[in-house]
Amino acid sequence: MNIIGDHTDYSGGLVLPMAIDRHTVIAAAPAPAGAGARLKIHSRAVGESVDIPLDRTPLTGEPRWANYPRGVVAGFLSRGCQLPALDAVVISDVPLGGGLSSSASLEVATATLLETVIGQRMDPLDKARLCREAEHQYAQVPCGIMDQLISTLGNESGALLIDCRTGQTRPVPFSDGRMSLLIANSEVRHSLGAGAYAARKAACGEAARTLGVKELGYATAAMVDAAQAQLGPVLYRRARHVVTENERTQAAAEALAAGDHRTTGALMYDSHRSLRDDFEVSAPELDTLVQLAHDIGEAGGVFGARMTGGGFGGCTVTLVASEQATQIGASLAADYQRRHDRALSWFIARPSRGAHVLQP
Repeated sequence: MNIIGDHTDYSGGLVLPMAIDRHTVIAAAPAPAGAGARLKIHSRAVGESVDIPLDRTPLTGEPRWANYPRGVVAGFLSRGCQLPALDAVVISDVPLGGGLSSSASLEVATATLLETVIGQRMDPLDKARLCREAEHQYAQVPCGIMDQLISTLGNESGALLIDCRTGQTRPVPFSDGRMSLLIANSEVRHSLGAGAYAARKAACGEAARTLGVKELGYATAAMVDAAQAQLGPVLYRRARHVVTENERTQAAAEALAAGDHRTTGALMYDSHRSLRDDFEVSAPELDTLVQLAHDIGEAGGVFGARMTGGGFGGCTVTLVASEQATQIGASLAADYQRRHDRALSWFIARPSRGAHVLQP
């Protein structure tokens, strides 16, 4: 779950994600004799099984969810790994299409399984890069590295400030028991492979070329403002979001570490407005949830809220006083139902450990 810093990772920017206590788990065993060189994987979520070949590069295909493990298998094979035949089942309580990295969790879980069975631990950054390649090549989503890296490196102490230009990370503690992060799922499913995500990334690349920088992560707000005429209205807004979001993310990391929840919350509201107006990746349901949270206000225990993830649906994250979290969640659900005639699911997210092996 990303506290702040969305649509910046693929432009070499800053992000502040946190691994949360929602999990994708894969259990596996050696395949029966004579089964052939394949990974047979069954998804409990959709009730489907697929065979992924291990003696040749897998092809993309149906069912689409299997393209994520197919891409991970392809990454291992391209690195010369010899993979044993396996039977596996995957279960998950990560909301699908909710902006909470369900695809990255499946990729990283698959990679963790494969590195375990062959006895070759990968460098965490290399594992995240392999999983990002799987998403690019097999799911056709040109994502940055944030989701895969936090799924690999997350821990119970809090968030990570990630510089996506270098892959460098810095822990940002979130251990103040007085405050919590409430995730509200609009139940509007997004599909980042539908083209809008790729269009935003392409616009950022074009803006960077206009500014004469490698990526927008190297640009400043002053540079973007000075080039407003050359960029034109759309590219200007896209670039303005990225450079100001980087500034907000840095400031939010410092405020969160200092326990300055009022500043953190204000930056979250600013981030949502920028994603809504400059980057145009919000949705009416997300805007409603942020407005409802704002209306509750600090007196009711809300300090800030924003959409989280790729957008076009999915979830919001709200910074709340822990003792009022249940009341706030119930209030959001009731008002959201009245506004959109749609049920809202919500939960309190807690910092959690990233991918690891569970021994029976």
